[in-house]
Amino acid sequence: MDHEELVRKASEGDVEAFVDLTRRFQHFAFGSALAEVRDFQHAEDIVQEAFVAAWTGLPALAEPAAFPGWLRGIVRHHAFRVKRRKRLHAEPLADAGDIPSDEPLADHIIEQRRQAAAALAAISELPGKLREPATLFFVHECSHQDVATFLGLSLPTVNNRLHQARSRLKQRMLTMVTDTLHANALPDDFANRIGRLIEARGELVEVLFDPASLPDLMAELAVSDEARQRSVTVQVMQRSGDGIVRGLAASPAAGLPRGATVLNARRRSRTPIDRTQLDRLVPLLTTPAVDGRSDKVVETGIKVIDVMCPIRAGGSVAIAGEYGTGNTVNMEELVRRISGGSDPVTVFLFLPPPSEIWPPSLDENYSISAALKEEGSSEGTVGSMQTFFVGGQAGPWTAERLAALAPIDTVIQLSRKMILAKNYPAVDVLTARSRLLDENLIDQADIDVARRARAAIAEWRRADAAADSRADPVVLERARKLQAFFSQPYYVAEPFTGRPGSHVSRADALRGCREILDGRHDDLPAEAFYFTGSIEEIRAAAAGM
Repeated sequence: MDHEELVRKASEGDVEAFVDLTRRFQHFAFGSALAEVRDFQHAEDIVQEAFVAAWTGLPALAEPAAFPGWLRGIVRHHAFRVKRRKRLHAEPLADAGDIPSDEPLADHIIEQRRQAAAALAAISELPGKLREPATLFFVHECSHQDVATFLGLSLPTVNNRLHQARSRLKQRMLTMVTDTLHANALPDDFANRIGRLIEARGELVEVLFDPASLPDLMAELAVSDEARQRSVTVQVMQRSGDGIVRGLAASPAAGLPRGATVLNARRRSRTPIDRTQLDRLVPLLTTPAVDGRSDKVVETGIKVIDVMCPIRAGGSVAIAGEYGTGNTVNMEELVRRISGGSDPVTVFLFLPPPSEIWPPSLDENYSISAALKEEGSSEGTVGSMQTFFVGGQAGPWTAERLAALAPIDTVIQLSRKMILAKNYPAVDVLTARSRLLDENLIDQADIDVARRARAAIAEWRRADAAADSRADPVVLERARKLQAFFSQPYYVAEPFTGRPGSHVSRADALRGCREILDGRHDDLPAEAFYFTGSIEEIRAAAAGM
């Protein structure tokens, strides 16, 4: 997109377009400012002030093609103010005619700009510990506080290193020639790591990055809050496209200014989300159902979910499991099954911290988004379904931890015990839940089936764990069949299972559960119910046994 189109969009309030303009013209503006004031720190301040003024004044710019010259005028205006503050003194009126013009001669302007270009090249030859803060400060419009935030240094250390950098740059300027700029490219790593704050609402933060250099899911970001001289840590929850990432702030983010500098720290955040944060976050991220109903079910075709933890249209879903229980597999299966619908669904995928259970996660270069891409998976935000990756805790999901998910409408709890028992998907029907069932928002008959199923499977597990259970073996066998009925082939797992994915309507799933509990299929072996689809498919499979 050419700069004229960006100017048009920015003048209409498009923050992304203005950030792109800033990126394209920041070196130009810095060079102009440096040529005017011949002082790196003042030039950096001038450029920042100039871009703020440009954002405010863009709607008044009649001709987008004039933007470069218009911006140059703003830079020169701010530079003139800086020079006046530095040099302003009184002269007798009688001597006014002898006062030289503030306008430099043309050859002087050329020389100043040559020196500015040489200075940029000189930065690239500084020692590593000086080059990083100098690059951030002199080239990428970062203040001392920004540099301290980004590099994890104290403010005095940054001041000291920038002082050393200035001293070396002044020495280099004595012998530097213009050609050096072309022979020594400036390091661009930090430019790719820097984003700009679009908006902060409560603890929800939206940041714009270069689409080609997005931070990883669950990555830690640092927002420089210069007014309060602090750094706000943000955990990336979603990469929604077009360079925009959404994250959860570890501390209140209200008051952070639009355009604030944000750095991708390139390390994974390990902080788990807590109940208080969920309470505030869920309302910000969910969207009501299309027709405004609160009792509408989004059918997935997955028996155990549609019966035991149905998803609410416009509601929220938690996928909560340990490593190795299929967290991302279940996310991607939902994408394939419900993302094409009209009703929005918001999924919170709780990822455990890196663990020896999943050795790749311990690698400091491990990337969640890269792993998903390698598996052929999306990042869960497709069509009507949006997914947010949030930090979970290590170990099994206890009753206390599950209780902290109360703000979420549906909890799909995945259990390692289910995996060991070869129940796929590994949804634990005793701990999975749905507000649609708990608050009696759907047909009572459907609620009764889910409660009967949960009670039957709970009794079967108790009897299985007890050596001298006196439970009715017929009832226990029905519960065993019911648990097997809840296993089902997934579309995303077809390459691994060799079985085609299965879709069972919610009505058929409820009917199948009811008939199993009522003894309608006592004549079939339990093995016939395992890892298949509807009751009709089960009977067909049993006939071939």
